[in-house]
Amino acid sequence: MKRTDKQIDRRSIMKAGLWAAAGLITAGNRTVHAEHHEESKTKPVGEFGSKEWCEACGKAGAKMLEDANLPADMEWGFSEIYLHPPKRFLAGGREMSAYYFMVKDGKCSGGDGVTEECLSLPGFHISAVWGAICNQSRSLYGPEGQKQRGVDEGVMYREIAEYIGRKDMWAKGKGGSAKSMTWPPEIIAAVTAGDGLHNVAASMQMPSPEYDELPTTELGVPIFSKMTEEQKKSFLKLLAIEV
Repeated sequence: MKRTDKQIDRRSIMKAGLWAAAGLITAGNRTVHAEHHEESKTKPVGEFGSKEWCEACGKAGAKMLEDANLPADMEWGFSEIYLHPPKRFLAGGREMSAYYFMVKDGKCSGGDGVTEECLSLPGFHISAVWGAICNQSRSLYGPEGQKQRGVDEGVMYREIAEYIGRKDMWAKGKGGSAKSMTWPPEIIAAVTAGDGLHNVAASMQMPSPEYDELPTTELGVPIFSKMTEEQKKSFLKLLAIEV
């Protein structure tokens, strides 16, 4: 698969405001944030990026598009690829940790992985480092919670950059990419229905053991400055950041 999208690190995405905007779009109508699953009736199905979770998220996204009765000529796709995931997620010949959903020719579909057909459509197509976003993705929130998550993540990246002594944390091609961020109003209405796509996905996410002992903010963002030296080294390895 030939990819021509410009490779950029997570901080660059945040500075451009693109990632935050996408989060606000999919956060739904929840007015306050709640840590993890206390207010959700949806049952967790798997860890962030696992085959079970990705399959469930893809199907949930497709159902949201289907329920929205989109225009017959609407063509749009959503894909998230998680870079450097734990090896346990790639067992059994699974090629990547990712999920997608899309609408084309009046048909809505989605599931685990990413199809070339989905990637060819205008929409939201990104790749991100698994370890950098996993834990906080379990938290339930609305627009204000999404903004706070962005603030917390900004602090985390600044502290990491100070620790490693450089602004560009990843080598080219290892820190993620943003290929497309197109959100027609009909799609926004679809993915914000009810609690919104983010909270649906968060409600289906089980905790990952990599974060069991790490200090985190209320929304689950790792606090790098409060980690022990051993935890810092382990966390940087999880993020595939070379020191």
